Amino acid sequence: MAEGTVTFFAEKLSNLILQEASVFGEVEGQIRLLRDELEWMRLFLRDADSKGVYDERVKLWVNQIRSATHEAEDVIDEFILNMDHPKRRLNTLKFLPTCVGMVDKLPFIHELDSRVKDINAKIGAIMANRSKYGLEDLTASSSSTADQAVSHKEKRAPVVEESDVVGIDDGSKKVKQMMKDEKHGRSVLSIVGMGGLGKTTLAKKVYNERDVEEHFDCKAWVYVSQEFRAREILLAIALQVMSLSDEEKKMGEDELGKKLCGYLGEKKYLVVMDDVWSSEVWSRLQPHFPDQAKDGSIVLITTRNKEIALHATYSEEFIYELRHMNDNESWQLFLKKAFRGTGTTTPTLTTELKELGNKIVTKCEGLPLAIVVLGSLLSTKEKTEQSWEKVLASIEWHLDQGPDSCMRILSLSYNDLPYYLKSCFLYCGIFPEDSEIEAWDLIKLWMAEGFIQRRGKERLEDIAEDYIHELIHRSLIQVADRRVDGRVESCRMHDLLRDLAISQAKDANFFEVHENMDSTFPISIRRLVIHQNLINHHISQCLHNSSSQLRTLASFSGTIGKKSWGSLQEHIKLLTVLNLSEEEVDGHVLPRDIGQLIHLKFLCIKGYSSHVKLPSSIGRLVNLQSLDLGENDCNIPHSIWKLKKLRHLECRFGKVSSQSQINKCVNGYLGVEQLTNLQTLALKGGSWLEGVGLGKLTQLRSLELSECSTSYLKTEFFEFIAKLTALEILDLSFMEGHTKKTLVNRLGSVREKRNGTIDHHNKTLLPGLMPFSHHAYLYKLSLEGKLEKLPKEIEFYPPKLLRLQLWRCKLRDDPMMILEKLPSLRILELWFDAYVGEKMVCSSGGFLQLESLELYGLYELEELIVEREAMSSLKTLEIWRCDKMEKLPHGLLEQTNLEKLLLGGLHATNQLKRSKRLEEKIGISSVKSCASLAA
Repeated sequence: MAEGTVTFFAEKLSNLILQEASVFGEVEGQIRLLRDELEWMRLFLRDADSKGVYDERVKLWVNQIRSATHEAEDVIDEFILNMDHPKRRLNTLKFLPTCVGMVDKLPFIHELDSRVKDINAKIGAIMANRSKYGLEDLTASSSSTADQAVSHKEKRAPVVEESDVVGIDDGSKKVKQMMKDEKHGRSVLSIVGMGGLGKTTLAKKVYNERDVEEHFDCKAWVYVSQEFRAREILLAIALQVMSLSDEEKKMGEDELGKKLCGYLGEKKYLVVMDDVWSSEVWSRLQPHFPDQAKDGSIVLITTRNKEIALHATYSEEFIYELRHMNDNESWQLFLKKAFRGTGTTTPTLTTELKELGNKIVTKCEGLPLAIVVLGSLLSTKEKTEQSWEKVLASIEWHLDQGPDSCMRILSLSYNDLPYYLKSCFLYCGIFPEDSEIEAWDLIKLWMAEGFIQRRGKERLEDIAEDYIHELIHRSLIQVADRRVDGRVESCRMHDLLRDLAISQAKDANFFEVHENMDSTFPISIRRLVIHQNLINHHISQCLHNSSSQLRTLASFSGTIGKKSWGSLQEHIKLLTVLNLSEEEVDGHVLPRDIGQLIHLKFLCIKGYSSHVKLPSSIGRLVNLQSLDLGENDCNIPHSIWKLKKLRHLECRFGKVSSQSQINKCVNGYLGVEQLTNLQTLALKGGSWLEGVGLGKLTQLRSLELSECSTSYLKTEFFEFIAKLTALEILDLSFMEGHTKKTLVNRLGSVREKRNGTIDHHNKTLLPGLMPFSHHAYLYKLSLEGKLEKLPKEIEFYPPKLLRLQLWRCKLRDDPMMILEKLPSLRILELWFDAYVGEKMVCSSGGFLQLESLELYGLYELEELIVEREAMSSLKTLEIWRCDKMEKLPHGLLEQTNLEKLLLGGLHATNQLKRSKRLEEKIGISSVKSCASLAA
């Protein structure tokens, strides 16, 4: 870990020397000396970091280096902050001589010179201690994995999901049999086993089985974990089984529980509560799961504690205890992991290697998680006796340090990580237990923290994505969901691995979880994570006792209100990351002086709010890389265009203010074209779209524009879209402005006028939105607005389009005859009068790759015909609020791959009967007749 700390700061210092040489002035020599010392330290630390696990002297030496590096970083960043204050003041006094500003800066320069000299002397003493205390043999290991870059070719390759619990089938059969032995009303079953034994894996297998799906009217899965919040659990269950209005989603625990109880009382339901740590959980939630539900209703609990299981089930008859793997099962799982990617599941091993492998597996004591992690570790090593002997020796040393064998084995895998992955792995521990971590959020956070090391001209986002794949390959995080293109959408962390991350982070002063701090508080806090509602003065107190400035503040609960900012301000002036993912914010959550946080790189407010207003001082955050306001409605000042380092501007419902003529005269023109580093842009349309700015954002990967008035649909707008050939995601939502013309009419007339060939008869056939044939990376396209007709030429569409969404397009002609020819289309969603005709036909041989079709709010649609051999790959069909539709798709019964059919708001005649017929005819795993949900 210390190697990462030094490496990240050394790189930061090198960049500062290049960019801010004039700022450092006479101190530049001392700064360069500090940078050179850091480079030397980094070389020695590469091996020392891992040896510190075995030698207390080395551990102390490493900790001293880490502390000195943090001190140096604070000194440099405080100096830059202090230099920024007179600079801002002089901006209001532009006509004063430059020498006035230099007079203000001299005290800071002299102070920096003194403090950097002290740090250089301290580092010199630390390095001298190597020989003084017999540590001179610490040299960089040439075989270290630190230099092993993640293979670029792996970046887009999906990781194959597989069951990591060999012999799970027997357990699955027994649990399902317990479920099907129907008791009167509701029953509670439990799966019990120690951490890492596979409780969640078994429960998921049962939950997803087809016969289990067919056995219940509705089902829900919730993660409980140690951070138990009853209302959130009830809301998570309710959202999976029923429809809630926005007001109902805000209900308190009692109201929500009564509503859920009333709904479940009429159903045969299955609810899985995974990872229950306290008997209080069942005591608190039990009243909301009706006893008098349909016979056979089940609540399934997974827990490590048998006493908790007995408290909920009352009898061992309803408890399934997971056993440890036997020797053969353990060996098979080990081989699967250690030799994955080699193209064989039955590798030929020498007698010596097999003997070593058996010794390694024996140390895991039949724990699947330990076997998976160790096997994945060995998959990165050479298949030689020497390599495996080193791993075995490390395992034996770790196991000698304490009784928790599983945690000791997991720590071995962590210690084997290259330095650039250690920080990334630990960072995953900041998220709440059992939470689903968005890969995109993780990538932006890692970048803001400086964890991503440059590799030539590669995008930092792509390198970070490689890091995620590497952690998955090592089984240190798990894939939770994938995007339509196969890339990782979200991931999870096993609770034991999260415990390991938190423990290692605390030991390395990497981050602190507020709930885990005792009354003494840590001496130094770099990153503070808050998971539960806390007393605000308590937070301020723990920061007041910290010797260093806070760099990251992450709150996953409604803790930090506007009253807290005053007490926190002194401790967050060097903040790099401000992550308020679950805050209930108001228009004043961000103070006017937030512009003083000039080191801020990541700002996120994803909580629930009616409105967020950003202050104009946001334009001072010159280092900001990512601004994410989620789905909040917000006002954004035009000073946002000053932030030239901004890479991700995600404010889908954010409206940017116009720059006044007076402001232009005083401060110069500000426009979106100045943000040339933008990779992601999501905003409301507005006057900022006028001019040539959009076309200069050639690095854009994702563009989402909502509520674009047709008054902005000028010739240049569509030409600019056509030039953005790096786009992967394009989402355009249009609303009619001062004209009554449809979107295609407007677009078509633009093109025809440019070509001088206006044809009033065919004007709706020629979309002015220029062809996407050059958008080689565009896989997701969403269009909202009146089109009336789709272009018939297949060449018009992106060549690799995987997902298409059409909203309120008012198409009069059946779109299926065109869309079924798109060669790569996997997901098609037609929403809210996207089509206003009465009949759609999917012809034979069409939609060869389509896996999901969703029809929502096609109010005029009466019939969907699916001809034989059409949609041969279809797995999911969802039809909602198609009020006039009386027949299920003709030909649906011939579909052999269909797994899930969701119906809601259709003409209800014989609907349940038709659903039952489908179940019996083709065994669809999820046939839901949800008229009540759509009502």
